[in-house]
Amino acid sequence: MTFNSPPTIGVDLGGTKIEAIVLDAQGTSLWRERVATPAGDYAATLATLSALVARAERELGLAGCSVGIGTPGTQTPAGLIKNANSTCLNGQPLAHDLARVLGRPVRLANDADCLALSEATDGAGAGAGVVFAVILGTGVGAGVVVDGRLLGGPNGLAGEWGHNPLPWADAEDASAPSCYCGKRNCIETWVSGPGLARDHEARNGQALSALAIGQRAAQGDALAEATLRRYEGRLARALAHVINLLHPHVIVLGGGLSGLERLLTSVPRLWGDFVFSGGVKDVVRTRLVRSQHGDSSGVRGAASLWREAGGRH
Repeated sequence: MTFNSPPTIGVDLGGTKIEAIVLDAQGTSLWRERVATPAGDYAATLATLSALVARAERELGLAGCSVGIGTPGTQTPAGLIKNANSTCLNGQPLAHDLARVLGRPVRLANDADCLALSEATDGAGAGAGVVFAVILGTGVGAGVVVDGRLLGGPNGLAGEWGHNPLPWADAEDASAPSCYCGKRNCIETWVSGPGLARDHEARNGQALSALAIGQRAAQGDALAEATLRRYEGRLARALAHVINLLHPHVIVLGGGLSGLERLLTSVPRLWGDFVFSGGVKDVVRTRLVRSQHGDSSGVRGAASLWREAGGRH
């Protein structure tokens, strides 16, 4: 197989699954595969990543492709992973170790950064000056793209939204849970899938998944509907805080909970009460949209890390 421009490999390293993709220069998928993530085993995770890259190159007749990795948490200036909810990664030099195993340099970014880059490049935020992309899943994270470039900052923490406290807390938020990061009332503990499920069980004594709660609400279940309304209010406040600080043109929702279509209308209807207006009510022009590439956004963004326009801020 002959290519005018070398394809790139992207890998999305999640808590439960690892997905790899090969994209050509036009962003067309040439190969993809998903496997289970070795739970809590760093060495096995490295071996799985290496095997996926080797398999992709072998099956396409390629060699030495550039590799981008999307991972939970962030990479410190010393090259160590921190703040990953896949805790076996924390404190590990993932990029260094994988480069050694593969025999080539790799680029690594937070999984939410990869989502943001993918959606800002050719997805739901394409053409927007400032894109804030959110993962609402097992954990909660976000990434920021400005004029086609990832915003990282000197600490690599731009978009680390899920570990700020839920703003404008009210009586409904009195039972603020503790977070694995050691703090309480983190946005992640409220608007992640487990956070939604925890809130429903605490209020109603029903142990249901976030998906099941959404399905019951759609069928008219009053308890599930009340849970989703609390969730929407919290998400609206959390995103209003982002609008006040960053004023993105587009906010893209990704992750499993982005499948709740009602969020796209209910949340913008609620966030206006918290977006600063100086006492004069105005239309909030930030758009809330669902990711165009769905659960493939992260892996597509990882494959684009070597093609990112102009590097990072």
